[in-house]
Amino acid sequence: MDEVQVPLTEPAVAKYTLNEEQERKEIIRHYRALLKSLRPKLKKGDKELVRQAFEMAAEAHKTMRRKSGEPYIIHPIAVAMICVEEIGLGVRSTICALLHDTVEDTDITLEDVEREFGIEIAKIVDGLTKISSVIDTNTSQQAENFKKILLTLTDDPRVILIKLADRLHNMRTLDSMKREKQLKIASETVWVYAPLAHRMGLCNIKTELEDLSMKYLEPDAYKDIARKLAETKRERTRYINEFIRPIKEKMIAGHFDFEIYGRPKSIHSIWNKIKKKSVAFEEVYDLFAIRVILNSPPEKEKEDCWKVYSMITDEYSPSPERLRDWLSNPKSNGYEALHTTVMGPQGKWVEVQIRTKRMNEIAEKGLAAHYKYKEGSADEDRFDKWFGQIREVLSAQDTDGVDFLQDFKTSFLAEEIYVYTPKGEVKMLPTGSTALDFAFSIHSAIGTKCIGAKVHHKLVPIGHKLRSGDQVEIITSNKQKPSEDWLNLVVTAKAKSKIKDSLREEKRKIAEDGKYTLQRKLESMGAAFSQYNIEELVQFYKLPSSLELHYRIATKSIDLKELKDFQVLGDKIEIPKPKPTTIETPPAYDPNKAGSKKDSELIIFGESSDKIMYNLAKCCNPIPGDDVFGFVSTGKGLIIHRTSCPNAAQLMANYGHRVVKTKWAKNKEISFLTGLRIIGLDDVGVINKITNVISGDLKINISGLSIDSREGLFEGTIKVFVHDKEELEELVTRLKSLDGIQTVDRFDTEN
Repeated sequence: MDEVQVPLTEPAVAKYTLNEEQERKEIIRHYRALLKSLRPKLKKGDKELVRQAFEMAAEAHKTMRRKSGEPYIIHPIAVAMICVEEIGLGVRSTICALLHDTVEDTDITLEDVEREFGIEIAKIVDGLTKISSVIDTNTSQQAENFKKILLTLTDDPRVILIKLADRLHNMRTLDSMKREKQLKIASETVWVYAPLAHRMGLCNIKTELEDLSMKYLEPDAYKDIARKLAETKRERTRYINEFIRPIKEKMIAGHFDFEIYGRPKSIHSIWNKIKKKSVAFEEVYDLFAIRVILNSPPEKEKEDCWKVYSMITDEYSPSPERLRDWLSNPKSNGYEALHTTVMGPQGKWVEVQIRTKRMNEIAEKGLAAHYKYKEGSADEDRFDKWFGQIREVLSAQDTDGVDFLQDFKTSFLAEEIYVYTPKGEVKMLPTGSTALDFAFSIHSAIGTKCIGAKVHHKLVPIGHKLRSGDQVEIITSNKQKPSEDWLNLVVTAKAKSKIKDSLREEKRKIAEDGKYTLQRKLESMGAAFSQYNIEELVQFYKLPSSLELHYRIATKSIDLKELKDFQVLGDKIEIPKPKPTTIETPPAYDPNKAGSKKDSELIIFGESSDKIMYNLAKCCNPIPGDDVFGFVSTGKGLIIHRTSCPNAAQLMANYGHRVVKTKWAKNKEISFLTGLRIIGLDDVGVINKITNVISGDLKINISGLSIDSREGLFEGTIKVFVHDKEELEELVTRLKSLDGIQTVDRFDTEN
């Protein structure tokens, strides 16, 4: 639940009185639609239970409205509807979805839920209930809440599935929220929930979450791609029909029961391609994918998919490096399919996905469909293995929410690679895993003694990055032990956790010497080696624990000579008072010193226009006109980031409470540094043309310029001082219009 609920005041009730009957009918209509969807899954007594849950939720939320003004109960019904229709969950999940916000926001308690519906449902509702407050102010509440949800994953995956349905409905109705709330929720979504939907096998939900996030985080790019997709729809449809025709004929002749159609790629994936490959929309070749769905019996699924692949590649030439065989090696989220890219009519590359009806249902409904097809099978499948890996890591986790989330993301939400042991056993690891990760995945004892590895019988170092299909043999030595830099060589949470354990153990051994040294020192001063004195010293040296104190004494990074300044009263030490220090106040903001990139500029927060000191983030170098947000950092004050900054999603997802609404004030006096990357044909006088436009026509100051040319092409980076985004856009347009210039893109400069 990411909505802010608005309790109705007396006037508000009066305002809605005229519509009460109409609203009641609307609520009943939504509830009936939910029952209709559930009908195939209802057993005896289920309908009464669902009604009971609906009535309990409707009563609990009756005085609440969403930001849009509609009755709050519409939200839990909509979440339940997504669970049933789009994820394929059943009666119990529907009850949990209807009740998912009651414990957090109303007078209903978990005991009430357990009394009415039993312990299983109460557990799921508890998993969905947010941690109401976090005592430690340094801890991110969002991250702690994610942690709580993820900890329930291995007990009952339905918690995550209902949470994803809740998030999807909130994203679909995000328009009525304030801008900063939209940014926070969209960032959390793209940072955690979309990857989570992907790993739970919910392709459609993952795609929609990414697209909706982009709509709020990158509104201009989103609208631009959506408009271009709409404009090219007719032309695309004509091409798809031309492509499909000969394949359809062959498949009919081969007596296949099938569907074949083209579907557009998501706006988010097109945008990713434009960014990664630095191409224009018109140059993205795979704007759509052709999907072939076969109705085949289980024993013939693989054979039929390969037969269809053969028909398609007889008609169109395939790109050999673009074949993806997820039939032989399904993804751990259950996804099975054959993907190939072929050269279609008019010299265009086209992606084709071949799968059966069962595979398609698993691709769209994920975990729920997966378990439906698995019933009766005793095999431990890839989902079970994935849960097993998570369970193992969760049991050893004692990190704070943000670290936990980061580890979880890199270990369990990334794409996977398949790696083989010398005996041919398959191990699933996240992309980016090293030989050391593989060693820890076999056993922590092998990981801690690992000194190298052989990949396909060739010797490699422990930090060697593995690729799918590698066969790896680990080399160990009893003399080896983990060091601090190992943490930079691994990505899996299991490896990180075991290395930290090992380092802690090593630290403890070393700390024993420090403890003995401190004891002797205190006793020689006439003070006791007591808990009180140790805590005083821990505070004096500003350390996190007594272990750290003993360790630093043992490694000589703390010199105990300082103890001679301490007083001893009885057997207690007394810390000397610190000498007062003078703090220089920073010079006041002076708008006349314009032009320097280190100057502060005026920003308006909300409606007030106070002058506020701030820093521009080095990671994205915002300029006036960019969509920005302020982030209150510890120690550095307010830092301004672009909403499209590579770090924005992570900051807003983990620390939404520190995000401040910001907007630019008009001030033409100050210049901001930004960078452009230009690619074009290497021609005589091209640099002259570029500098003429920048310095001559637009009178923009150049801070730096570098050009590399190779084989008839040049790539240049130019750093310029501009006043705002409009001036930058004007410059980009002018440069693009020059002969021989192919692309002009903004990049984030480092000051």
